[in-house]
Amino acid sequence: MLRRFGQVTVLLTLTFVEVPVILLTAFMLLLSFALGMVFLFPAQAMLIRRLAEQNRRLLRKWTGIDIESPYMPKPLPPVRQPDGMYRSDRTLYKTPRVPAWNDRWKWLLTDPATWRDALWLLLDPAVKLALVPLLIVLPERGLRVYATWSDLLLGATANSRLAGQVSHLRRTRNLAADSQAAEMRRIERDLHDGTQARLVAIGMTIGAVEQLLDTDPSAAKALLAKARDASSETLTELRRVIRGIHPPVLAERGLGDAVRALAMDSPLQVAVDVELPHRPDSPVEAAAYFAVSELLSNAARHGGARTAAVDLSSNGADLRITVTDDGMGGADPAKGSGLAGIERRLAAFDGVLALHSPPGGPTTVTMELPRVLPEHWTGDLPRLPRWKAAAVILLWATAWCPTFPQGLVAGIFKVFGIEEKTWFLALYMPEMWQWPVICGMIALGVIMHVLAIRIPATHNRERWMIQATPTKPWCP
Repeated sequence: MLRRFGQVTVLLTLTFVEVPVILLTAFMLLLSFALGMVFLFPAQAMLIRRLAEQNRRLLRKWTGIDIESPYMPKPLPPVRQPDGMYRSDRTLYKTPRVPAWNDRWKWLLTDPATWRDALWLLLDPAVKLALVPLLIVLPERGLRVYATWSDLLLGATANSRLAGQVSHLRRTRNLAADSQAAEMRRIERDLHDGTQARLVAIGMTIGAVEQLLDTDPSAAKALLAKARDASSETLTELRRVIRGIHPPVLAERGLGDAVRALAMDSPLQVAVDVELPHRPDSPVEAAAYFAVSELLSNAARHGGARTAAVDLSSNGADLRITVTDDGMGGADPAKGSGLAGIERRLAAFDGVLALHSPPGGPTTVTMELPRVLPEHWTGDLPRLPRWKAAAVILLWATAWCPTFPQGLVAGIFKVFGIEEKTWFLALYMPEMWQWPVICGMIALGVIMHVLAIRIPATHNRERWMIQATPTKPWCP
């Protein structure tokens, strides 16, 4: 309880920071647009953003409510044109400094979250003042109500989430394209340095056979035997290249059996444990297979390992892969160990890679690909928590009181000079406080009504997003 009161004290104390910031940012905004000092606007917007982010961080720590950042993705750095210039609208610049500043200014100006932050900062002191009784009597519940109010203006919107998803898809698309290009270069290199060179050698051998066929049949026969052996080696190498593109066992029998076959061909002693109730889609299987192949190859070539273990399991719709080896450890993605390439493969499916490789070993790599396994949702979706349901009922049951009798009706009595005070709280206050209390009551009632609508609406949107989330991953 003392901890909660301390948190409430910190929250209310921040009001004394917000009021000067309101005055300062309002002055900077006036100078930016009234006097043309536009260079002040980014500083003003970022100052409010830092204060809003601090509010999100404190509420996340105190209440466990995670308020998503609603900001649009930052603009990409200016791209240099073939002529060496940088373009901003119709103007060309020799350096990227001015185009970058223009993009940043427009980003802050056109982002709706910038103005929602400003509105939150303007109203927040009044909201805190209205919630003082609840914060003092029930501090934990008061903090949650305040967190809900903060989420109303500081939380992510559908547009900001969509913009973030588009930006994320653009990044993953670029990573997938880079990974695909690297894979094509590898296949081209294998064909050029291996298969193509062997075929050229076979052709030269057959040409020599043609010249020796009449003059030295025994030498021609020996060269034909050599060409036959070379063709067999070429076929073996070609099959290896084909397996590197997409192993037939992977397409025919799935990820589990493909990894088992990979373990049999590995120079390590590999134990494979598979618990997959559903088979992933082909692109996911390919990414997982080649990731495991790369890790086992690294363990054998660079890690000095003798044994390894591969575990394929599921967590709902998530695929989890763990590869452990008894090598020397010390693996580092920055040293070109192939881990960066694996991360690019997994990024196309929102996958993540965790590495634990202390010097001396063992090395453990855990990969997780979310929502890639088929799973049929059967209505087992999160219901509205009891405390939220109770809060909604309480809000609907009490919101009418500050809105109408303590707010609107008291205001009507005040306007028409009716002396009857009855139970209107504002009319018992000193003259100078009556209108502020009336306005505060109306604002409190409106906020309570908005929260009563917002809480179930947000929950229903989350349910809908869970239902609408496709189980088939995006793949370029």
